[in-house]
Amino acid sequence: MEQNNIPKDSTAAAKPADTAAITAASSSAPAVVPIQIQSKHDKMSTTIIEVKDLNIYFGATHAIKGVNMAIKQNSVTSIIGPSGCGKSTLLRTLNRMHEISGGVTITGSVIYEGNDILTTDATELRKRIGMVFQKPNPFPSMSIQENVVAGLRYTGVHSSSFLRETTEKCLIKAGLWEEVHDRLKEPAIKLSGGQQQRLCIARALAVNPDVLLMDEPASALDPISTAKIEELIFELQPNYTIVIVTHNMQQAARVSSETAFMYLGQLIEFGKTKDVFSNPKHKQTESYITGRFG
Repeated sequence: MEQNNIPKDSTAAAKPADTAAITAASSSAPAVVPIQIQSKHDKMSTTIIEVKDLNIYFGATHAIKGVNMAIKQNSVTSIIGPSGCGKSTLLRTLNRMHEISGGVTITGSVIYEGNDILTTDATELRKRIGMVFQKPNPFPSMSIQENVVAGLRYTGVHSSSFLRETTEKCLIKAGLWEEVHDRLKEPAIKLSGGQQQRLCIARALAVNPDVLLMDEPASALDPISTAKIEELIFELQPNYTIVIVTHNMQQAARVSSETAFMYLGQLIEFGKTKDVFSNPKHKQTESYITGRFG
């Protein structure tokens, strides 16, 4: 992708480790309806997720304000904006991870393949829309192989041959197989930070999702590991829809086809990445990408 004249890389401040273990996936909304899943090879629409007039409140705090956006199938969408603008909150809403914190009120809808995800079964939803967090979070008591197939085991898959095949397939997809194929039984925490993050991506891929959400996946990594994550995003894009939150505008320009700019809970601008960075429609967008604030 053509690189634009944008500010130097910025690194987000470290956040506490996310604790989205498998048990979090079992939570669901009070009104639950089965989610209807289409085959990966039977998708007619170019829009896979549509956010409609989404408002999110944490107590009295209005965190997300009337957001509307359509995320295209098999694309990479970046969400940028200054700290506290609502990027991660919006991202987590796409597979209902926001519910873990509690005390959340939501109006509007998020439509995924014809279903409002806010009223679908959360466990099924998270199989289809996976999440990779800012800080690598492999399960520390599990081996590399056990980490990859943890989600499958949780959903009742116990075929040893299938689990072995899935481990190899997903580690290959995550660009990690050649580095770990001879030590799959070792604890995952022995891996480097970059390897752990790719392991978490492999774990997300193991349940065969359509969409992969990434919340600043490279912010805690060194430049070499960051480059590997970006290369992996390119390799995954033909078969997966990827939504990535990043503080790094150069990264957004490199990896994404579309970019959303958020400020104070509002979606200020959303369009093709090249247009957002080279010819922004809004003054606030221009001020942010040129480093005047943020």
